[in-house]
Amino acid sequence: MKPFLILIFLLGAITTHAQNLYFPPLAVNVWDTLSPTSLGWCKPKIDSLYSYLDARNTDAFIVLKNGKLVLEKYFGTFTKDSVHYWASAGKSLTGTMVGMAQERNLLNINAPVKQYLGAGWTAAPAAKENLITVRNLLTMTSGLDETPTLPCGNEDTARACLQYRVDAGTRWAYHTGAYRKLQAVLGAANGGISYNNVTNAYVGSRIGMTGLWLNGVYYSKARGMARFGLLALNKGVWAADTLLHDAAYFTAMTNTSQNFNLAYGYLWWLNGKASYMSPQLQTQFGGSLMPNAPNDMFAALGKNDQKIYVVPSQNLVVIRVGNSAYGVAAAFSPFDNELWGKLNDLACVTDTNIQTAPLSLAIAPNPADNSIDIITDKKIVNVMIYNVLGQLMLQYKPTNIDDTHQNINSSALPNGIYTLAIEDGTGARGAARVLVQH
Repeated sequence: MKPFLILIFLLGAITTHAQNLYFPPLAVNVWDTLSPTSLGWCKPKIDSLYSYLDARNTDAFIVLKNGKLVLEKYFGTFTKDSVHYWASAGKSLTGTMVGMAQERNLLNINAPVKQYLGAGWTAAPAAKENLITVRNLLTMTSGLDETPTLPCGNEDTARACLQYRVDAGTRWAYHTGAYRKLQAVLGAANGGISYNNVTNAYVGSRIGMTGLWLNGVYYSKARGMARFGLLALNKGVWAADTLLHDAAYFTAMTNTSQNFNLAYGYLWWLNGKASYMSPQLQTQFGGSLMPNAPNDMFAALGKNDQKIYVVPSQNLVVIRVGNSAYGVAAAFSPFDNELWGKLNDLACVTDTNIQTAPLSLAIAPNPADNSIDIITDKKIVNVMIYNVLGQLMLQYKPTNIDDTHQNINSSALPNGIYTLAIEDGTGARGAARVLVQH
């Protein structure tokens, strides 16, 4: 059984209606809790999870089930009243507010951006700039160059830094500078008021989330992130207050938005797709974004591992803020899949027939060239190879599972360090690092 299916079972009955969700009051710092033991979670495993999070530079960690706090932990000097940046997780907040503005008839996502910002908002030729719609900014398909000529960078919003590369809609590229023009669009569509005022009027004051945009980045308490995650879980409805009436927009926002990166909606990352792209690369990787996480999960992800995970099938919201877990500044990293592996393992195991001992294994040669030999003390049923960004590069299911010795062809793997995650037929797992060097 897949880990996320096990987690669904352990978390109890699936509920999706607003009346089954708890919403904390707006004006007071009170939040109902749900005992982890009621979900079958064991304290030693929770303590182990907290130790892992602490070792991985976490400041705050929250798990909501049905809107109630199941886990809430702060590390070091960070407290529930401390403020932290969302980084690119704030993109998902912007994507949600664009839908709210459209249903107010203040903008149309299919309209050219110049309709709101005026002509010449980019350095692209006029005919090419005219092709860029609001929807292109939502889906990262503006065609503007995400690596503009120096001294410009990916996050710059100055006209001279928004340079033409290809026609809008013909390429997916993670471009923060282009995305940030949506903030200007929303401000213009709302009569020129500040983006902080737009955010507070549309979302903050209506869900009890206090925060501030500073230089294009949103800052709030961890509970503020959890409130937004709960709003997203309930499709834009907070208790009896509907913030986003447009169900079609929400559906489009949290599903594949273009044909290049299947794991990207309207500024939300999507799990469970057949392939995905990394923000740094123009490469499609086969498989799910986070194999250990539920397939229906969508997520707001920011650099240095700022996370808002939303799982509709389980009425689950998970928040993590802090510094980078592995020194990787990307929107997602090996931490994502590792964390979900540990969440899947929180349940108390009482069945003595389930083997939980770690798998003993040896890897040779290391460094490897065109093949990797795996030798274990048990029969291998599944091998997954991840790169340093946590991307699944290769999955191998042996046809002869009676053999404790397997050979994997690594000739297609680029040079680099990889993690091999290995399972046997009893559920035991093992992992090892290998350097591939052709």
